[in-house]
Amino acid sequence: MHFPLWITALSLLGAATASSFKRQADGPEYQLKTGPLDTDWTKQVGTNPWPEYPRPQLARSEWKNLNGVWQYQNASGGAAELATPPFNKTLSEAVLVPFCLESALSGIMGSNLIHSWYRTLFDVPSSWFDSEKRVLLNFGAVDYQTSVFVNGKLAGNNTGGYFHFALDVTDLVNTNGTNELIVYTYDPTNTDGTSIPLGKQRLNPDHINYTPCSGIWQTVWLESAGRQYITQLDIDAKADGSLNITVHTSGDQGNSSVGSFDITVHSQGAEGVALQETGQANAPTLFKIDSPQVWSPDSPNLYNVTVKLGSDTVTSYTGFRTLSKGVIDSLPRPLLNGEFVFQFGPLDQGYWPDGLHSPPTYEAMVSDLKAVKEVGFNMVRKHIKIEPGLFYRACDELGIMVVQDMPAMPTYPYPYRPACTDGAVHVTPEQQQEFERELARMVEQLKSHPSITTWVIYNEGWGQSRYDRTTDVRLTSLVRSLDPTRLINTVSGWHDHGAGDFHDNHHYSFPQCGTPFWGGDSGPFDASRIGFQGEFGGVGNNVSIEHLWNVPHAISQINQTYELAETLEGWNFRVRATFADLRSQVEAWSCSGAVYTQTTDVEGEVNGLLTYDRRVNRMDVERWKGDIEGMYEAARNRGTVPDGGEEGGEGQVRRYVVGVDEPFKAEMMMMG
Repeated sequence: MHFPLWITALSLLGAATASSFKRQADGPEYQLKTGPLDTDWTKQVGTNPWPEYPRPQLARSEWKNLNGVWQYQNASGGAAELATPPFNKTLSEAVLVPFCLESALSGIMGSNLIHSWYRTLFDVPSSWFDSEKRVLLNFGAVDYQTSVFVNGKLAGNNTGGYFHFALDVTDLVNTNGTNELIVYTYDPTNTDGTSIPLGKQRLNPDHINYTPCSGIWQTVWLESAGRQYITQLDIDAKADGSLNITVHTSGDQGNSSVGSFDITVHSQGAEGVALQETGQANAPTLFKIDSPQVWSPDSPNLYNVTVKLGSDTVTSYTGFRTLSKGVIDSLPRPLLNGEFVFQFGPLDQGYWPDGLHSPPTYEAMVSDLKAVKEVGFNMVRKHIKIEPGLFYRACDELGIMVVQDMPAMPTYPYPYRPACTDGAVHVTPEQQQEFERELARMVEQLKSHPSITTWVIYNEGWGQSRYDRTTDVRLTSLVRSLDPTRLINTVSGWHDHGAGDFHDNHHYSFPQCGTPFWGGDSGPFDASRIGFQGEFGGVGNNVSIEHLWNVPHAISQINQTYELAETLEGWNFRVRATFADLRSQVEAWSCSGAVYTQTTDVEGEVNGLLTYDRRVNRMDVERWKGDIEGMYEAARNRGTVPDGGEEGGEGQVRRYVVGVDEPFKAEMMMMG
């Protein structure tokens, strides 16, 4: 894999600064716990985990990694303890940040950790104390509500378990000496009366829901920024070379003259500068590059981007590609750079037996993606979880399209409960409002990654009302307004109300993709929208105990798998049969993409391409390569160019532009 030079440099810097990170001499000693299952990377983690710079689309050269051994203590008194934080006190246990408190790698491996305290000490390089600089404290993600104290004062709060947040702590840190960092976390998971976006996390896991992840689970770091600093880069680069960028900035900080920025763009694989211009901050600015090398799964070309605003400089990257939809052979299709590309890949849940939500290492995380790419898949559906920025950077660089789910709320009619027998989902207005706030935050945080092709709002009715179509239409319009450059899959699976660009069916084990026959809750295929198989397959293969999540309750539920094959030969036979059926539907009907369940086993689920410990690859790789290429061939034979010829040609061409197309207008009309 090709890594930009600035990524390599920042990664090395992170490793160097992490090794000098201060910890309390009198603090408790960290010990790796023995969990139900490990991986080959578990014992490689050590006590300076994840040294890589964590936010590749907004990177600064002066930074300090705060990952490592911190102090931990359960806040048994609950939220009332916020009135008396444990300032200048040694906490009772050692925890390895950034790993979920329930994980073996954290050193805690606890349960029902609703309220928690973290504590550590840090110092700040003297060179960062300058009138033209600010000191930022960054958290990759903390589940779920967070209060942060620096040197005895509240630095800020955050709500949402999947999102990066930054705090300006310039006025709180000591210019000479040690600083104390205290973090309080509240994670209700699915306790009675709560309904938060949490994906597959459950306090009492079942066959399709897993061990929760509480507390700090992504990198914590300090960085030095300019006096007025860049808070976010929104970058949309099209295949025609147009580059639309918005440089968001912090408050004035006493320097109102800083309003313009300088931008430099150059290809990662070529000499010379492709663009060098000036623009105005906090407003969309349009530039143009001549004849860019476009991004696609076959050629994942990327361009480095440097933005300078006053005394602040950040580096980023982008890929030039255009996502749209059009009509090919009378069928609505998703288009990449003006051509129909069949999207095919696994359901990717991103769970790890040693770190749960947190992969043990960057190498481990990327190994899953490489296994997917090796057999020819060009897509993953990131299933009701949001990953660290480095995951999406890996997809950008490897050329893997991402169908990105919004993490679901737990109140859905499965398992069936008396309160849900009428099909209604009992979500309070306040809970719905929070879901929508976090939905918008997901789009804003991830929308500059070129690999992301589609946003998924709801999965299988979880947190969605079965009968209320107006909410589906409204949320589709919300996402479209935040990001008019991508397609939207409003409902993957059940309770389709006609909103969004896809009609998405889930059907196990064999597919029903864009067909005139159907089953389950998806209803008859809507031929006016793109036909998509949001989930199918799920064929399982039980393995020996050394590759299983060794929890009796999980093992007892293995037989709930859709199908079980006794041998790897039988498993490959059955899965390849589902592929053959899918290919026939691509050839005959309106199937434009499909998601096979799933990349890896997870706890009691044994239907992965890889086992949960990643030590067994079930795929007959060479045969899978042929089957997957055959799927793309079938799609190509249905035509790749929109009716009437190339974009801009005459004749029967019908090209929809996401954001101003006919379905979008219909959504607005349905809103009334």
